[in-house]
Amino acid sequence: MAIIKAEGVSIRYITGDFKDIGLKEYVVRRLQGKYQVKEFWADKNVTFSLERGEMLGIIGANGAGKSTLLKAVSGIMVPTEGHMEINGSVAALLELGSGFDGELTVRENTYLRGAMLGYTRKFMDEKYDEIIAFAELKDFQERPFKQLSSGMKSRLAFSIACLVSPDILILDEVLSVGDGAFRKKSGAKMKEILKSGVTGILVSHSIDQVRELCTKILWLDHGKQIAFTDEVELYCNAYEEFLATRKLPKGRADIEAMSETLLARRAAEREAARRTEAQKLQALLEQGGSEAAVEAAENVLRKYRPEVLKESYDKMS
Repeated sequence: MAIIKAEGVSIRYITGDFKDIGLKEYVVRRLQGKYQVKEFWADKNVTFSLERGEMLGIIGANGAGKSTLLKAVSGIMVPTEGHMEINGSVAALLELGSGFDGELTVRENTYLRGAMLGYTRKFMDEKYDEIIAFAELKDFQERPFKQLSSGMKSRLAFSIACLVSPDILILDEVLSVGDGAFRKKSGAKMKEILKSGVTGILVSHSIDQVRELCTKILWLDHGKQIAFTDEVELYCNAYEEFLATRKLPKGRADIEAMSETLLARRAAEREAARRTEAQKLQALLEQGGSEAAVEAAENVLRKYRPEVLKESYDKMS
């Protein structure tokens, strides 16, 4: 049985209705025949499914409809069209600081967030020390939440969501916040909880992060589904090429061609960098320098670019 199943999900926003202009203005415009509404489809006909223990990476440029779709998965929004089936408890980190009270302390907010996720006081008592230790906030437990840095807020939110054992974990750019050490630790934690059977959804602009953590990819562009696949590496390559060219693929052949183009360009860039470094070492050999520096240059060229070393010797002979 699928833990998450979306079938033809479409989500529409309406602007210009009476909620925006007020009842009086709505009546006046209707009487004058000037009342108009504008429709904006944030997501259109999106279909995907996830089994237990799978991790979905949702990719797409700004305005693709990623965050709106997450709100439908988490139950905050109801699809305008289509059907969303969720089987299990959901812990969602959709916005930094959401679900917290800036005036309450870190300790109080931890229990508040746990209660919002449906956990008892006894359960939170058992998990509290572990949450604070993972978030690295032992010295900030009695400090007001509003005084924390954005990285600290993110660490606390992530720690609560991960350590209270939900069936479904939804992360919207949360893993991109914090220092390098915590990002590494949170990535390792994500792998651990996925192995335990938790189903995850990750929205991130870090393609390397998506490659590392996700088993499936959902590619959105202006609300339209470009692809849903388990070929993570291939489609991440194609998406990176799309970011460089802004040309959307029209089919499988385009996806493969885009991936090959990206890999070829990266290989060329690596080769150019190696050439530049080799040229620097060659100049060092020809111009002379400290004995240790010359010896180091010779060793590097002998191992990686023997033809350049030979050329340098020929010039000096």
